Amino acid sequence: MSSMPNQSTYTTSHKNYSNEKLKVVPQIVINTRPVERAASLTQHLQAAGLVVIEMPMLTLRPRPTTDLDIALMHQWLAGAYKALVVVSPTAAASGLAAWQSLENEFKECEYKTTDSYAQRLSEGLSLPSPLVAVGEATAAEFSQVRINTTDYQILQPETANNEGMLAMPEIDNLQAGDKLLIWRGLGGRRLLVDTLQARGVHIDSIAWYERIMPIDAIAEYQQWQQAFLTHSTTSDIALLKQPKPIVVISSAAAFEHWSNIVNDEQLKTLKKEQNTDAVANTTQRLSLTLKDFSYVVLGERLANMVAAQQLSYWRVEDLSPHTILSAIHSKI
Repeated sequence: MSSMPNQSTYTTSHKNYSNEKLKVVPQIVINTRPVERAASLTQHLQAAGLVVIEMPMLTLRPRPTTDLDIALMHQWLAGAYKALVVVSPTAAASGLAAWQSLENEFKECEYKTTDSYAQRLSEGLSLPSPLVAVGEATAAEFSQVRINTTDYQILQPETANNEGMLAMPEIDNLQAGDKLLIWRGLGGRRLLVDTLQARGVHIDSIAWYERIMPIDAIAEYQQWQQAFLTHSTTSDIALLKQPKPIVVISSAAAFEHWSNIVNDEQLKTLKKEQNTDAVANTTQRLSLTLKDFSYVVLGERLANMVAAQQLSYWRVEDLSPHTILSAIHSKI
């Protein structure tokens, strides 16, 4: 089982590698992040000389807001929760829209007949509890509107993951009977919830969106795989050791979709070979397996998932482009 080395070991650069006797084989990285979150990583890796293939394994689809969601928002605005945790920019944007709508409705009913209505609107949204935003992009969503932080602050964990949140005093100090609200997507990582529930903390959550497989994911993988295998067979670089393509995986749902696509394509190839009388062409592989790739995975849960299948991987603790590039440049 692999684990992420210390940052001090991340010193090797593909740009600096050279060997005049051999051609340099470009390292391929497959970026499976959703389209709206992929650009910064792709640009950073390309600037470092890597070949990046954007192949989203997730698309984010808004979920209808339910009466229960609105009831939980009302409870939060009334001060029923010790803190609010917001896990992604999409959750922040969706929750913020609902928050603004409810605040405006309340202020209009309460103050429309008074001279203080315009003044109250200008004061902005009032935080009823500490707000924990996971990651810079999530926190940035709240900078788009005026929020009154006189009583409570918008906070960020030092490390943008579940472990980082658990280390924050606002989360670490929660006790049995305390209530925490989470804005998130449907599904997702469970470490924070499981840990706090084991302490007796009451967890409520609003799933503003769900993660689904993009409709083009299968076709995009098929096209890339065919081009990759054809190029590896016919090109001069076939004479050299082709480095494994590296797949960046940020969630269990993305890994599940990726695994299903790769395994299904392999199964189709095997069935096709079994149903044909032609002699197999042993000079060209017709499909790839999960083990033909290396993986950059986020956190312990994903690391355990890929390790269980005996796949080679790097584990990272955040999804910043610098962290991912540093991992790729280290020895697996």
